[in-house]
Amino acid sequence: MEMFLTQLVPESTSFKHSCEGPDDMPAHIKACFLGSSLTIPITDGQLNLGTWQGIWLCEHRNRAGSRKVIVTINGVLQE
Repeated sequence: MEMFLTQLVPESTSFKHSCEGPDDMPAHIKACFLGSSLTIPITDGQLNLGTWQGIWLCEHRNRAGSRKVIVTINGVLQE
């Protein structure tokens, strides 16, 4: 995935921010393809993913700052 996105949106792209580094604008474009949120079904306390499904946490910057992952669980507890 990384090789594909880098070929699709190289760091040499002409779209640049003026103060955040050469990899910042390409990172924004790459993030648009993958999104920034995810809904995952949970069944009986387990991730309910298909056989070939997985979850990727992607960082598109070479020198990124710290990141936070926020998890919100919606549903009903079964008794």
